[in-house]
Order: sequence, then C-alpha cells, then structure tokens
Amino acid sequence: MMRSMAEPAETLHILKDFPAVQRETWENAIHVDLQGADYNKKLVWISDEGIAIRPYYRHEDIKELESQTQVVPASFPFVRGRGSQTWKQAEPRAEILADAIRVDAIHEQGGTAVQELGYGIALGVERLVERSQPGGDVDDVAKSVRFVFAIGSNYFFEIAKLRAARMLWACAVSAFQPRDESCCLMHVHATTALCNKSIYDPFANVLRATTEAMAAVIGGCDSLEVRPFRFSDRLAMNIQRLLQEESHFDRVADPAGGSYYVEWLTDALANQGWRLFQQVEAEGGYAKAKSSIDNALAEARAVRDKAISSRRRTLVGVNNYPDLNETISEAVEVPPGSWRTASPFERLRLQTEAFTRERGKRPKVLLLERGDLTMRQARSQFSQNLFGCAGFEIDISHEYERSDADLIVLCSSDPEYLALAQEVCPKVQQPVVVAGDPKAQLEQLKAVGVQGFIHIRSDAIATLTEWETRLGIGEGKR
Repeated sequence: MMRSMAEPAETLHILKDFPAVQRETWENAIHVDLQGADYNKKLVWISDEGIAIRPYYRHEDIKELESQTQVVPASFPFVRGRGSQTWKQAEPRAEILADAIRVDAIHEQGGTAVQELGYGIALGVERLVERSQPGGDVDDVAKSVRFVFAIGSNYFFEIAKLRAARMLWACAVSAFQPRDESCCLMHVHATTALCNKSIYDPFANVLRATTEAMAAVIGGCDSLEVRPFRFSDRLAMNIQRLLQEESHFDRVADPAGGSYYVEWLTDALANQGWRLFQQVEAEGGYAKAKSSIDNALAEARAVRDKAISSRRRTLVGVNNYPDLNETISEAVEVPPGSWRTASPFERLRLQTEAFTRERGKRPKVLLLERGDLTMRQARSQFSQNLFGCAGFEIDISHEYERSDADLIVLCSSDPEYLALAQEVCPKVQQPVVVAGDPKAQLEQLKAVGVQGFIHIRSDAIATLTEWETRLGIGEGKR
C-alpha cells in the first residue's frame, strides 16, 4: 500500500542511523580481503619523495593540523590561498617576469615535490635577503617576489605542493617581521610540465596537460599557462576556458580544503620541504649549496629515468600502451637541452622508423601464442606493449612456419616452454625469445636455442636497445 502524500516522511538521522566505523573495523576487513598478503607491500606505496602513502585517510589523521585546516582562505599562513579561485589565463609562451623565482626549472630537471619546495623557498629567501639589504623594505620586496611552478602528472601531490608552498613561504617571510601580514602571501604562476610530454601520442599530452591544469587551479595558482607540446595553442587555451566556463573551477576557494588525504599530504610535503630548506640554509644558502643541489637533482632524475625504463611507472603511449600505427613523418622541435622522461623511448622508435624508410619494411616481431590460454594471452599482451614501444610491427599467430618476422617471441606458460622451444628453435632462422622468466628451465631453454627472456623485471630500454642492435637497427647497423 502506498504511503499517502499527506503522511510525514520518516526522519533520517545521519549520525544515529549511520554510526562512524572505527579504523580497527576497516583494518580488520582489509586484512581479511588480503588473505594473508603483506599489507604494506600491497596497499602502501612509497613516493619519489620517500613519503609512505596509505590506502585511505580519516579525520583522526589530520586532528593535529588545526592551524592548517581551521583557517579560512586569505588568512595566514595562506595554505588556502587568497580567497578567490579566479586565476589569470596566460597565453602559451607568454613572457614570464625576468626576475621570477623559477622553481619550474627544478621540476623540469627531475626534482621531486619536496625538492621544489625546499630549494624554491631557499631561492625566495635569498632574494629577500639580497633586496632587503641595505635599506630595503621587506614588505615591498616580499610583495614583488613571484614564483613559477611547473605542475606534473602526480595529481594530488601537485595540488598539495602548491598549498604547502604558500604555507612555507608565509612562515619564511614572517621571520623577517614584516609590518603587513598580507605580504606573506606567495604569488604563484603555474605552468604545465614539459618533462613528462612526448613527441608520440599527442592526445595523451592533452590529457596530461588537462589534469595538470586542474591540479594547478585546485592548488590555488594565481595565473596559469598550459604549455602545448605537439598540440595547438588554441587547444591549450581551451583547456583553461573549459575549467572556467564549463567546470566552474573559478567558483570555489580551496576546493581541496578539508580532504583528509590532501590536508595530510600538504602537511607531509611541507614538513619535508622545510627540513630541506633548513639544510640548504645550514650550507649558507642556495648559491653556496648549488653543487650539492645539482647532485641531488641528478640523483632524483636518475630515479625517475629508471622508473620509466623499467616500466614501474607508466607513461601512456611511450613506455606502455603505444599506438602501434603511429609514425613521425617530420622533424619535431623540442626545447634544446631539455630533459624528458620519454626521450630514450623516442630515440629507439625514431631509429626503427629510419630503418623502416631505408629498408622499405618495418621490423616485425611474431608473438607465437601456444598452450595455456590465460598465460599466453597475458604474455602476448606484455610483449606487444614492450616491442610496440620501439615501433616494431607486431604479428600474433599460432603458426610460425611461413612467418617473415625478424624476431619470434614464445608466449605460453612456464611448464610448456621447453617443449615449444624444442619444436620451434631448430626450424627457424630468426632469433627466438621467451616471454617470461622460467627460472627452473633457463639453461635448458638456452641449450635448445632460446636467445633471450623478457619479463616484468626486464629493463625496457636495455632490452629494446639490445634487440635493435642485434637486428641491425640504428646504432647496431655499424
């Protein structure tokens, strides 16, 4: 029987009908679902900054952060910004103030978010000291300082980075005892990063730039430049227009405020950034610490290169999920001397394309699928992604006798590999590779003619370089 429209609706008591779930209850449920697997290995990841990120955050994780979470926008320490979410749209390649603090250069050299914060604040303090003495007015100097930050693809870290940067700068300026507290507010010009962009798969660059622009705006930038990389200036500007006119990102001040994760992460980055800033100051300031800073950035850059090369970090369209049909038909201009994570993969792929133009035929890899359905398909997909990243043509088949492939990859299960290799290796001229790491059979497989193994622990750059060289592609032609 339907309830009469005149009957009062049942009152819903949120706190009473939906009581809070204790952390212990969540943790117990997680451990049950893990079925004995290691919690930290499965659910906790360590960022480039060395911060351990847990799978979820609760109110109690930020209960000690009242000075950060209870302030309103436009109030010290300005973690929540200036109170208005409207930002100035900058045209692509617009001129940036010549004396701006270029924290973006630290990002584009491979620096971590903590390094951007620590070294960026050190640069700003050095500027304050230089211009405040002799006779300079710290209020005027602080208000004139402008910072430029590059925004990368680590979405929540980039949001928290800008919030932490304002908080740290406010604390640093306040130590100079300015008359006006408002001069402690950091002025941030944000740009989308270049170091994570690629000459291949340009629409992936558009997606990266879009999320980076979102992070910059949510983080509270004062102005923003979307840097086009293999896409048009018009599209770069339209990204900002969409954020304002369709997504209404300019209507809410500090939209990330109150998020348990973002607030916790803001504090974690700020603490580590401040400690790094203090280390720089202990060395005498940014200029005197330049050598150690360069070394630290080189180490951070090497870690990022390794993560991309080993494919522990995915750069879509570059080191995983490549567009197998894409080619570069003309020279592509990139900023001279720039470091980009995609460059080693691009170099391999461009070598393959040059070889293809000279030979008139693209080098081909045959993925020979046999045996266990699940394993052969998984290993075939892995191999397709790997060799596709170097621009190889991919052929998938159950047969090999009439194949004109330059390389054959066996895709099966570990127990079936030896018999398959014994069948294939004596009958083909092409080198044969096994997709997997069947440790118990490695020597036997090598003995019957298998010339290599590819698996998730393989370094993609080293593996692809080896096979390009062995097949006479690029430098291997010498």
